[in-house]
Amino acid sequence: MKRTLIVTVLAILMLWGGLQISFRHFNLQPPPLPSGHADAQAEQHICEGCSFVKNEFGLWEAYVEGAPFKRGSVLGQMAKMQVRSQEEHFIAQIRRLVPSELLLGTLKYGVSFFNRNMNDHVPLEFREEIHGISRAFDTKNDWIAPAYARVMNYHAAHDIGHALQDLSIVGCTSFAAWESASADSGLIIGRNFDFYMGDDFAQDKMVLFMRPDSGHAFASVTWAGFMGVVSGMNEHGLTVTLNAAKSSVPTGSKTPISILAREILQYARNIDEAYAIAKNRETFVSESILIGSAEDGRAAIIEKSPEAIGLFEADGHRLVCSNHYQSEKFRNDPANLENIRMSDSDYRFRRMNQLLDEHTPVTPTASATMLRDRKGLENAELGMGNPKAINQLLAHHAVIFQPEKRLMWVSTNPFQLGEFVCYDLNVVFRDEGRGTGDEGEGGRENGATDTSKRLNVRQWNIPSDPFLKSKDYAQFLIFKQYKQNVFDFLVFGRGDDLTADEETAFLASNPHSYITHQLLGELYLNRDENGIAADHFRKALSLEVATEGEREWLRKKLSEAGK
Repeated sequence: MKRTLIVTVLAILMLWGGLQISFRHFNLQPPPLPSGHADAQAEQHICEGCSFVKNEFGLWEAYVEGAPFKRGSVLGQMAKMQVRSQEEHFIAQIRRLVPSELLLGTLKYGVSFFNRNMNDHVPLEFREEIHGISRAFDTKNDWIAPAYARVMNYHAAHDIGHALQDLSIVGCTSFAAWESASADSGLIIGRNFDFYMGDDFAQDKMVLFMRPDSGHAFASVTWAGFMGVVSGMNEHGLTVTLNAAKSSVPTGSKTPISILAREILQYARNIDEAYAIAKNRETFVSESILIGSAEDGRAAIIEKSPEAIGLFEADGHRLVCSNHYQSEKFRNDPANLENIRMSDSDYRFRRMNQLLDEHTPVTPTASATMLRDRKGLENAELGMGNPKAINQLLAHHAVIFQPEKRLMWVSTNPFQLGEFVCYDLNVVFRDEGRGTGDEGEGGRENGATDTSKRLNVRQWNIPSDPFLKSKDYAQFLIFKQYKQNVFDFLVFGRGDDLTADEETAFLASNPHSYITHQLLGELYLNRDENGIAADHFRKALSLEVATEGEREWLRKKLSEAGK
């Protein structure tokens, strides 16, 4: 629950608030500028083959190449407006969750202290690249930290966020199928990335194509200013996707998981090489890293914790990854077993396997159907936005890979419901292909060069979900707004209580969701109308509650209402 997250964050901020530290002393310092870059602020790089355009489907497409500092700097110059707007959306979401200026000030010092040694765990190449792009960030936010230190800390946001949620991990789901489980016998992978920092943050998704001066060229689904990887494929058909696992609250920074994923994508060609890189890095949270390999013709899951590492390989021709571990190393670990019992991870794992049973042999279109699925086990009604669903209606993006063919499909807004846009990495990274074709909608943006080319293959796109044009989706948008209003009123005292008409509309907007009745129960408890509150808590308990932890919380609230 979001309330659990806020309480945890506030408690940690209060603890950090007692630390008497020097902010400047602990700030991360950027690496020295490469030779010939004496005036980093004034210098303007030119990259003849680089581009940054917004296509007609609403995705930003960026192409950069070269040395680390240069490619970071060039991307920052081209995408400066988007870099700055993404940071504003991120800060706005933090301000919404932590409205106190005093606590925000404490957050500044606390995060600085926590991540003070991060430079020691990030390869120089990536620090130089981050230094390059940090020049695009607005100095008006230097009250948080200087730009380089801010950007480095942003790359650990995924780690810190899911570690603090602990028992309420945002639930990404992914799968892989090959040989008999795949329609063309080739490897196919699908994933939802359920990282939510507000609707505004998810608007400007970016598909980044990078040809670095060392390692392998790759494509990554990301956002402006973020150089780590959460979903990507390289020129050799190796794919990387991340799924959070249960973690305790970390005590100090190590390598951010997105930087480890970036290193794997840029320097590995197969599962063994990916595992060797992961084994060589210390991380400060637990994560499942699904690796797809064209060279191996299959997929495997690297399961990593701060203390250990394991590798899960399926017996058959498919595997599913949610938010718990499956390898021999972690399968019977008490923390893993507790995570399976208390979270929604196992439910989504079983539902994904049901969907694979129905859709085998798997095609790209079938993959999109599965990633968009909103039902429960045996097609049970969950209500919209239930964390038990594969599609929780909050995903930042979804992506589908066919590694042997070097094809990838990226979802467009909203969530994974919009059209999936196809990209062919054979074309993108073919030298003679650059500089041909036309540009996406909006033409050249923020300094993109005349050599911009069309990077997507529109004739292979997967159509948008018909759900987008349904009455249910219109009702979901109503539910989402009322849910936010009720949450803000109960937790922060912002806005007003619901009127009778608004309550009726809220109930009608998502009648099968336990969340609707849970929030109404809290509202009536807040009004000291315990009898009605108890009725809503009972109704919530009769529906599909996402986790055992929430079910226990609802029972306590029902008992409280009974008193």
